[in-house]
Amino acid sequence: MDMFCCTDFICQICISLLNSRMIKWIAAFFGYYFFRFPGAIFGFFVGSVLEKVVNGSGSNFQTFTQRADPVQFQINLIAFAAIVIKADGQVKAQELQFVRNFFITNYGEQKAASIFETFNEQVKKDTQNIEDLAQVFTSQSRYETRLQIIHFLMGVSNADGSISQSELSKIKQIAAALGIRSVDLESIKAMFVKSTGNAYRILEITPSATDPEVKKAYRNMAKKYHPDKLQSKEPALIKGAQEKFQKVQQAYEKIQKERGI
Repeated sequence: MDMFCCTDFICQICISLLNSRMIKWIAAFFGYYFFRFPGAIFGFFVGSVLEKVVNGSGSNFQTFTQRADPVQFQINLIAFAAIVIKADGQVKAQELQFVRNFFITNYGEQKAASIFETFNEQVKKDTQNIEDLAQVFTSQSRYETRLQIIHFLMGVSNADGSISQSELSKIKQIAAALGIRSVDLESIKAMFVKSTGNAYRILEITPSATDPEVKKAYRNMAKKYHPDKLQSKEPALIKGAQEKFQKVQQAYEKIQKERGI
């Protein structure tokens, strides 16, 4: 067997097993294949070291990416809310009150008061760098968490009864910076903006979908938006996940009723 082919083959196997506990045995096998017993011992040793490095660092990285700093999280969430509120050139009382009520409900009056000191400063700022603010979430939180942020911002912009194009444009910019897929953005938007076919948009399908496709879409969306998927202790996010989960259920029930399924 050509040495380059063997090396490539070994790499392919090792890559597929990086998160397993078999790296040392794979290395020992190929060590024995090329250099017999001494190679097996050496391969086992090298594989054991590599296994510890890969699995150890991988575990730490996974833990890190699922745990955002609570204080920084709240500050950046408030900053995003300020950006959306100022998007149409007006700071409306309904939107400010929505944010205030949201944080009081989820964090209590004392903590909310502290958070709002920061909020007032953010509203007064002329410019905010969306990419910089989003980096905290993209590097330290799960995708499901970032979906809740968009849900919250849609609620902020809809507090006065409608979502303006300028507000929606800012939310789209934030969603892009957070790495939110367009189909998920449209699904969340459909939970707030009433229009024909909204139930289908919430389930991320079209009205031409078959009954089995509708059922499958509901199962997929229920899994995606189930509060347990969030893996966060932030009360604000948990509430948003519960609201979205209910919207998915309501959309499915509406389609069921229309189709008689």
